[in-house]
Parts: sequence; structure tokens; C-alpha cells
Amino acid sequence: MVEAAGRQIDPADVARFAAPAAVVIAHNAAFDRRFLERFSDVFTTKPWGCSMTQIDWAAEGFEGVKLAYLAAGAGFFYDKHRAVHDCLAAIELLARPLPRTGGFALQHLLETARRLTWRIWAENAPFDLKDLRGYRWNAEGSGGPRAWYVDVGDAGREAELAFLRAEICRGEINLLQRPHDRFSDRC
Repeated sequence: MVEAAGRQIDPADVARFAAPAAVVIAHNAAFDRRFLERFSDVFTTKPWGCSMTQIDWAAEGFEGVKLAYLAAGAGFFYDKHRAVHDCLAAIELLARPLPRTGGFALQHLLETARRLTWRIWAENAPFDLKDLRGYRWNAEGSGGPRAWYVDVGDAGREAELAFLRAEICRGEINLLQRPHDRFSDRC
């Protein structure tokens, strides 16, 4: 049980609610998934989509990816930082057409989330390469090796491996396929 302000959330109730879901969507799934996987195992078996990172908001003309910025850019405001309000704002945002490319934001997110991705670990790359082409640092205790990593689509995989072999790593490159473990520490 999780208790907050005199209320309890039963993990079994959450598991029953989430079990039939085909995909879990969160705004900043890299944060939410870690928390929810610790709360209930049902979240380790679901594919995840991220409304913050799996839509190219900059290409759509938005100035930032925070939910409040996106909502304001879409022409609505909400009482932010309350879970229920954040959820309703994300639903409203995903139900709207994208301003430049058209189509609904949810449709674009689901298409992106369904694509196979590969996690590439640059284990021999030095830590001081902070601006390494979108790579993120994985510290100790975060799952996986202590190294730089990037998630790329099928189309970009070979080019990324060639870049690493030629420019950065002088040794082995680990390549992991994890389409259903996006945003998880378990990768």
C-alpha cells in the first residue's frame, strides 16, 4: 500500500486497472516509469510512450517540452503540478492536431512508440564528452553499464555504430534491442 494524506493506493487495484492497457503514456516517461515499476510489476510488461520526447515539439513550433509550455502554446492553461490536472492537460494536448505536420499528436506519439529502437552503449567513450550527439550518461546503480548511451531507430542504427567505431570507441560496442523497455532502468 502507498499512503499519502490519509489515502491509500492498493497496488493490486492499480494492476487490475492497468492490465488491459495496450500502452502506457506519460509526459516524461523516463521519470514516471521508474517510479511505477517499483510500485507494481504490471508496468514492467507494458510498452511505454512519452508525450514529452516522442513528439518533435520544436519542429511543431513549440518553445519547450514542459507540459505547461506545450499547453500554453496550444492555447490553453491549467492548474499545473496536480496529477489529475497534468493528466487532463496531456490528454487535451494529445487530442489536438499538430500545427505544422498535421495529424493528431496522439497518432504521431503512437506511431513513434511502435517503432523498434536500439539502445547503444558507448562503454569506452570518455565521460567528458557531454555533448555526444544526444547521448545520456548512465551512472552506477541506474541499470546497465556506467557509460554513455543513446536510443536510435532501426534506420539510424548502422550509422550510429559506424560513428562510434570511427570516432569514439576503440573497442566493443554493446547493442541491446529493447522496444518494450524504453524509459526503464531495467535496460
